[in-house]
Parts: sequence; C-alpha cells; structure tokens
Amino acid sequence: METVRGARVVVTGAGGGIGAALARRFAEEGARVVVNDLDAAKAARVAGEIGGTAVPGDASDVVPRAREALGGTIDVYCANAGVAPVGGPEAAEQVWADAWDVNVMAHVRAARELLPDWLERGDGRFVATVSAAGLLTMVGSAPYSVSKHAALAFAEWLAATYRHRGVKVHAVCPQGVRTDMLRATGPTGEVVLAPTAIEPEAVAAAVFAGMAADRFLILPHPEVGDYYAARATDTDRWLGSMNHIQRKVEERLAAETGDRAGGAAPERPRRAGAS
Repeated sequence: METVRGARVVVTGAGGGIGAALARRFAEEGARVVVNDLDAAKAARVAGEIGGTAVPGDASDVVPRAREALGGTIDVYCANAGVAPVGGPEAAEQVWADAWDVNVMAHVRAARELLPDWLERGDGRFVATVSAAGLLTMVGSAPYSVSKHAALAFAEWLAATYRHRGVKVHAVCPQGVRTDMLRATGPTGEVVLAPTAIEPEAVAAAVFAGMAADRFLILPHPEVGDYYAARATDTDRWLGSMNHIQRKVEERLAAETGDRAGGAAPERPRRAGAS
C-alpha cells in the first residue's frame, strides 16, 4: 500500500496479538512504527524485530511521547489496546471503570491530541480496534460489550464530523482472534469465539484492505455484517439467538464446574491487545 510508505504510525497494545501483527505489517509496508504496550519488554521485543521504536506505557498518554519519537508528526494512529473483563452488573466499579478508561477514553484522549495537527494538515488516519462486540454483544462480559459499543460510537462520530476535513477513520470489528485475550476467556471464548477464530495476521490484512478501500467498517469475519443487519432488522430474533448462545455457555460452565448459575467471578482486567 503505497500511501503507507514513509508514514509515521503508532500502534497501541502492540506487544502481542493484533497490535503486534499491525505493527509488523506497517513496517513491512515501509512505515516508521512506534510500538506501545504496558509491558515494556514486549514493546521492545516487537520494536526490535521490525526496526521500530518502543514507547511503553499507558495508551492514554502515549501520543506526545510517540510524536516526539517520530520526529514531531503522527500520520496513522491505531487505537488497539483493550481489556476484556468478565462479569455483568455485579462486576466491581473498578472493573467497569478500567474497561471504560482503556476501551473508550484512551481513544478520546488520543483524538484530542491528534486532531489539531490533522485538521490543520487536512490529513490523518485513526484506526480503532473495536471488536464485533461493538456491533453485536459479547456474552459473559457486560463491561466489554458496553465499552466496545461506545468505542464504535466514538469512531462513528469522528468519521461523521471530520471526514470532509481529511481525517479517515476505521473501526476494526473481528470476532475471535487467536491471542492471549481469547485464551483468557475460558469456556465462553471456547463456545462463542474459538470455532471461527483467525490469526492476528488475518486481521492486519483486513485492515490494509479496508484502508485501501477507505471503508469505515472493517470486518475480518465478513459474516459479522450479516449478524449486524439481523440485529438491526429483527432484533427480537437476534436476541433469542444470543440467549441461546448464553445458555450453551452456562451448560459448558455447569459441566466443568458444577455452577448452575453459569457465572464467573469478575476479575480486574489487564491491558492488552484488543480482539
């Protein structure tokens, strides 16, 4: 993709999974890449592998440091860091706060820093790893589902507001991706996501195809578009299908743990590459 050659790119949550695959692909295409991750060792390892620059730390405040590392300008920002805690309304306030902070507010804070320069130049690209959960839902994780819906809404708002001023926005919405995050979802991931899971490199390939076509919605699993349409046009039937999946998860959990409630104790999320 010729437009990426020489571009200055930031990828958050890039110590592994989708983020690392994006960083590698951008580097292969000739971009200068900043690799951001909370895990400094992982960020350094990926950066060393691709000839990029590691800027570890919280994705919420990486833009100024990344801009400095890239010589003063960022052309493409991949808001990929995310967390996927388990639980519903009973999840602790801090679990909800962390999901909101990482999955939504990190995107807002990055855009706040990026937009003045992009609007002045009339050019910039914001790539948000949203997840199919942002278009649909994710059984077993209300904080993830709700925050990913909000991440999609923010990306939509950016696109609707600034498209005519040269800012390009993409929402990447895969289902299961073979990452540490998927492996941490346990029986829920095994039932819902694992059967159709793809490799992170397939997501990166879909992102580049979506950027080349200037598509807002990037669907590494194309069937998600059909599910999204069904959700909008026959909501009750779609909810029935999702509830059927929920029951299957509960049956799996009951078989493994004897817990007829089919629930799991909420955990404090960790920040990682989103999927």
